[in-house]
Amino acid sequence: MSSDFTLESFTVETSDCVKLRTRLFKPGPNINIKDENFAVVLVHPYSVLGGSQGLLKGIASGLALNGYTAVTFDMRGVGKSTGRASLTGFAEVKDVVSVSNWVSHSLSIPKILLIGSSAGAPIAGSAVDKIEEVIGYVSIGYPFGITASILFGRHHKGILQSGKPKFFIMGTQDGFTSVKQLENKVKSAAGRVETHLIDGVGHFQMEGPDNDAYMVDLIVNFIRSL
Repeated sequence: MSSDFTLESFTVETSDCVKLRTRLFKPGPNINIKDENFAVVLVHPYSVLGGSQGLLKGIASGLALNGYTAVTFDMRGVGKSTGRASLTGFAEVKDVVSVSNWVSHSLSIPKILLIGSSAGAPIAGSAVDKIEEVIGYVSIGYPFGITASILFGRHHKGILQSGKPKFFIMGTQDGFTSVKQLENKVKSAAGRVETHLIDGVGHFQMEGPDNDAYMVDLIVNFIRSL
């Protein structure tokens, strides 16, 4: 582990008594803290297909190295978290809300950026307007495509109708969402909306460690604009 960030583990309990294994990444003593009143909460890919907070460690640690507090957690039914994963991700929205409330109240942090990766993007998107402290949202590979919408289509409205700033990052070779599908969706979105396309990159490449540093740069630039 880098001496330039610290890592702590916690258990956060949800409104329906599920216990979530949570990790807190904080800038180390050699790093200039950008904003003590700001944190990033990251929501991992689809639990049913093996998604876990471990996939977001690279981005979370990169954010800490850039001076931002970051939080990851295993959603219900994953790793050491209790409960059972759901197919459509609506039970997991409670997990995002509970962890964000914990960040706000237990850590006394009043401003939160929500980031969702893959299926974590629609889940996080449904939570955005349920959490007053959330000031922005980032999606990494939102599954807007027709097939993925069978599972996650009912989440779309939550983020597209939110007036909070939104940033959608996607590879041009994403197998779940075409560039045209993304463009059509964001046309109907309320408030400030930005997109960033990564040429030639597929959906699962976006989750890989090779792209972590690039994702951190994109996220940091978005944070600075809020």
